[in-house]
Amino acid sequence: MNISHIEHLGIAVENLEESIAYYENVLGLKCYSIEEVEDQKVKTAFFLVGNTKIELLESTSPEGPIGKYIAKKGQGIHHIAFAVDDATEALKTAESRGVKLIDKVSRKGAEGLDIGFLHPKSTLGVLTELCSKQN
Repeated sequence: MNISHIEHLGIAVENLEESIAYYENVLGLKCYSIEEVEDQKVKTAFFLVGNTKIELLESTSPEGPIGKYIAKKGQGIHHIAFAVDDATEALKTAESRGVKLIDKVSRKGAEGLDIGFLHPKSTLGVLTELCSKQN
């Protein structure tokens, strides 16, 4: 597995519009993309900070992963995402090293990336996402 950089930090929010306003009006960042990922029941907003992105995640359903996360833990940092050459291969490598997976193969995520998650029970409590550009 070859991690090149932190791709983004995912932050669970209750209200995307209010959260975008905070990041733009208080921190001076500029939202460059808003996208809904229907199969993940989430709406996202992205900000670029240097070479790293901040991804705000608002649930579109209380039954979605972000809706459940906010109900249990509240708003806040949800995951860290690392850029890899091939997300599916990186998942296989992680599994071969004893890591419990949420995804056995990558799936389509926001911004057209291939994504897959490692289970936080195997990653010191940090939900970890592996991302690659589509092959």
